[in-house]
This record gives sequence, C-alpha cells and structure tokens, in this order.
Amino acid sequence: MSRIGIAVHRFRPDALDVAREVAAWASTHQMVTIVDEADNAVINSPHVQPGRLADVDLLVSIGGDGTMLRAIRSLEGATVPVLGVNLGLLGYLAAVEQEQLLPCLEAWRTGVEGTQFFYDDRMLLEVAMWSNNARLANHLALNEVVIEKKDAGHTVRLAVDIDKVPFTTYAADGLILSTPTGSTAYSMSARGPILSPRLRAMLLTPVSPHMLFDRSMVLDAPEVVRIEVLGHRHVNVATDGDLVHTLKPGDVVEVRAASEVARFVRFEEQRFHQILKTKFGLSDR
Repeated sequence: MSRIGIAVHRFRPDALDVAREVAAWASTHQMVTIVDEADNAVINSPHVQPGRLADVDLLVSIGGDGTMLRAIRSLEGATVPVLGVNLGLLGYLAAVEQEQLLPCLEAWRTGVEGTQFFYDDRMLLEVAMWSNNARLANHLALNEVVIEKKDAGHTVRLAVDIDKVPFTTYAADGLILSTPTGSTAYSMSARGPILSPRLRAMLLTPVSPHMLFDRSMVLDAPEVVRIEVLGHRHVNVATDGDLVHTLKPGDVVEVRAASEVARFVRFEEQRFHQILKTKFGLSDR
C-alpha cells in the first residue's frame, strides 16, 4: 500500500483545506496518508495518521517555499520525492498550483517516470560543527547555511579555509554558504549571483563585509569550506532559516556538498530563467 505524506502551512486555512482534500483523495485509492504530530493536530482529518515522513513514497508540501524547506528537513536525508503545491505568491520551489494538484497526483499514481512525470534532484549542503575537537551536530540544508553575528551592532571575525588551505579572515556581519537552489534566497539579498539549480556548486557570500574584498565566490562542489570563529564574539548558525546552534570563539563550522539530494517531482519542463522572469516582472525586450 502506497504511503502519501503531507507537510502543510499550519497557519493558512486554505492550505489545511487542500491537505484534507489530498488525504481524502488518497483514501479513495487505498493509500495511507502520513503527517507529523504538529500537522496532524491542525489538519483534523480522519484520513491522516501521524508517522515518520521519511518512510513515505511521496511527500506533498502545501504552502510556499518555507513549507517546502520544512518538508525537505523532515525527511532527514531520505530521497523521498517531494511535490510542492504553491499557494499565493509565486514560489521558486513549488511545481504545481492548487487547481493542478489532483490531476498531477493521479498522473504520479498511474503514470510512468520520464513520461507523465520526472524527478529533479537538487544538491544539499552537509553542515558539521565542532567545539574543542568534539563534534556538536550535523545538519543538511537545501538553501543555505548562515554563520552570523549573535549581537546587533558588532561585526564578527571568521577565518575561512578552503580544502585545508587558508583563504582569508572576513570581518563582516556573517557569511552565507548556499547551494544553487539557495542562490535566490538570502545570498541574493546580500548581492550574491544567481545560479542555475542544475549546477553542483557552493556559493560563498559575505554579509555586510567591513573589508575591501566583498565579492561572492562560486566554489566547486567537492571543495570543503572550514570556518573558525575568531575574536571574542559568539555567532549563530542557521540552516534554511532555522537557528541550529550558537558557537563561541574557537568553534568551527565545516560545509561541503552532501551525498544526499533533495528530489522534487515535476510534471512539465520548468525553465529556471522563465521563473526568474515572472518573479521579477522582466520584459521580453
């Protein structure tokens, strides 16, 4: 029996209605619908049950890009196809609009991969943190990892090595290491370049640097970036917008391309530059 997972924007009534519709559709096709405990409390449907989303065959994300990031995070690195349903403003990650959802689910249920639907794999970042040579935590990120000042009004000093070779020490509000998928997120607001999500590369972008070298760098995916916190100020580490740790001077963050990928379900070719064109209201000529 197939298992459908749902991740939903919990504070949008329309998203909750769509979640119930998906669960009812799944039930008519003898599929089990799995949600996490928090979503189960707000969806309030007899057709869903709490469980582990990493064990489902398809995860439906209903909301916006933030919901998609939470859906990917809930998979804990498992390669589960994720179908993003966009509600409201145009998102970069969602594949279908609300009115297309049930026909697309039917195409996934009865169709053939490569004909009725196809998979789009995206690079993830693996983030490891160390203190006194002891590993603190490991995380995966689809968009970016941000190492940023904890206290307002002060810069931090971050020493960067690339593949074990010293590069430079940044005096800045922080550093962003992003995937090509994340190049249109926080990195773009810090004036970083936009990369095609088809690339495998890592983007290093300083945030408000207090130094002459203020450029972003595009690194090869196999390169490993090591960042040591210098000086006397603490920094916060966030992955995909979620604060995961606060580091003290002497602590280290290592970022590399993960062996895991995020897998999106697509039903038609979506050209990235056309999404950008729509998002920014660009003219043809």
